[in-house]
Amino acid sequence: MVRHTRLAGESADYRDAREGLRLAEIELMRHRERVAAQRRALPQGPPVDDYVFLEGPADLEAGDAPVTAVSLSGLFTAADRPLIVYHFMYGKLQTAPCPMCTLWIDGFNGVARHIAQNADLVIAAAADPPALRQHARDRGWHGLRLLSCGDSTFKYDLGSEDEDGEQDSTISVFTRDGDGTIRHFYSAHPRMAEDIDERGIDLLAPVWHLLDLTPQGRGDWFASLDY
Repeated sequence: MVRHTRLAGESADYRDAREGLRLAEIELMRHRERVAAQRRALPQGPPVDDYVFLEGPADLEAGDAPVTAVSLSGLFTAADRPLIVYHFMYGKLQTAPCPMCTLWIDGFNGVARHIAQNADLVIAAAADPPALRQHARDRGWHGLRLLSCGDSTFKYDLGSEDEDGEQDSTISVFTRDGDGTIRHFYSAHPRMAEDIDERGIDLLAPVWHLLDLTPQGRGDWFASLDY
């Protein structure tokens, strides 16, 4: 049964405008479903290197014992599970953790155990393991696997880092064939086109969508590490 909100005292103009909006929202939902189906139907992606990352314990601090090396292939917990990697803007020229990335990862931390029922999820940054772990402790990230890219070209090759070390947020998905070949399936960046600067991965965070429900919308609001 389709439910419509009906409020006492609403004008005919308001009711008609809200009905038009409801129909537009339905079409938007259906369009998202078509795009998702198009994404799922992508042909087999190219093979990628078995990059090596660095991983440290939750209480890791600078000067502690050496960290553990883990390969990209080692991040898959089963052959038929996809691997989702969020590229965190932290490290090299990004000397402080990106507030927007932090907002995204705050959300991932809350839903990680749900994602784990269907896919593997990790966070990869250019920052060294102690710095990454310290930020995780500051944020209360307890449900995420956090990796430093170390000396690998992973972020550069996937487009989340330029040759100077400038960082960008990116989401990437990988698959693993039965023979162990790792393949790139999909990546998305905030900057989708010259006129779309920061909207490319909005769907990964509920914050924007809640703000979009309000009369003021999202405006020029920007996340912060300090509130």
